[in-house]
Amino acid sequence: MKLFLPIIALLLLSSCSQSNYAKLEPLYAQEAFADAPEYSNLQYWAAHPDKNDPSDSVPAPIKAGYHPSTNVDVFFIHPTTYLDSTKPYGWSASFKDYKTNLQTDYTTILNQASIFNEVGRIFAPRYRQAHIKSYTPKNKIDTSYALAAFELAYQDVKKSFEYYMEHYNNGKPIIIASHSQGSSHAIRLLKEFFDNKPLSKKLVVAYLVGMPVDPATYTSLKACEKPNSTGCICSWRTFHEGYVTEFVAKEKFKSIVTNPLSWSSNITVVNRYENTGAVLYNFNKVTPFVVGATNHEGILWTEKPHFLGSFLYKTENYHIADYNFYYMSVRKNVAERVNSYLTTGSEFTH
Repeated sequence: MKLFLPIIALLLLSSCSQSNYAKLEPLYAQEAFADAPEYSNLQYWAAHPDKNDPSDSVPAPIKAGYHPSTNVDVFFIHPTTYLDSTKPYGWSASFKDYKTNLQTDYTTILNQASIFNEVGRIFAPRYRQAHIKSYTPKNKIDTSYALAAFELAYQDVKKSFEYYMEHYNNGKPIIIASHSQGSSHAIRLLKEFFDNKPLSKKLVVAYLVGMPVDPATYTSLKACEKPNSTGCICSWRTFHEGYVTEFVAKEKFKSIVTNPLSWSSNITVVNRYENTGAVLYNFNKVTPFVVGATNHEGILWTEKPHFLGSFLYKTENYHIADYNFYYMSVRKNVAERVNSYLTTGSEFTH
């Protein structure tokens, strides 16, 4: 599967300016990590309620109305941030790679995990993620290394979730949220721990974004059909309207696709004027009307984004901005689902 890091990636990265990276790099470089994770140690968590981290950030325009709650927990699995083309640690990231840790915290944790910080406590494990090239192996040997890297990554995620359940959850309802590689692991996590399992009664919702989700994977878990549905799955992948990439064309199933503006299986086309806010290159700026959303054959289509500098935006794969194009909509929707869950308990409404 080929993923792209277009110009928008640079825009998102700029939310933590080069000067800030320069200030933070020495602090990250001082952290001492072992080769294997120890989730009793907070430094193995990119986000955790017992530490100050970028997931606590709130865009300036909405701070006045920010009222955080701890009624539920959010278990967030971040996407690939091990991007160095030289693969300095091989096919699997190392916890000792402070540059990747810094990249993780000030891109995906800041720009994606923060969406959920008003509804509950955020737990986001560091894990030995597979390198970005694991998605494009060139031969059988590369493929074997890539598969091994994905397996190691999942075992870390699984270990972190088991530790979270044993030491932190204390019976709270759970939201699973993820993006890209994180969603690959979240799909497995849901199957192993939630699908047709007692823990499914604690699942508020799962946002499995940026990867195809075969509905046949699960026995009891279904796609969300309404904005307030609970115990179900939301998923989408964003592309320019009319574009079907090669890997989507080869898929043998129609993926779950949720419209992240309507959140309804019956409303599949929403124009950009219904989109109240994206968060892009400047985390402290909320930009309305950037994109709309149209469900199309297992993916999401939208027009070319409308934001300052978008004339430079040439890619037709909007993967990197799956969450950020719809930042305020997701933020509002997760609050609605939490309210619905707390009202109905385990009586899910798919």
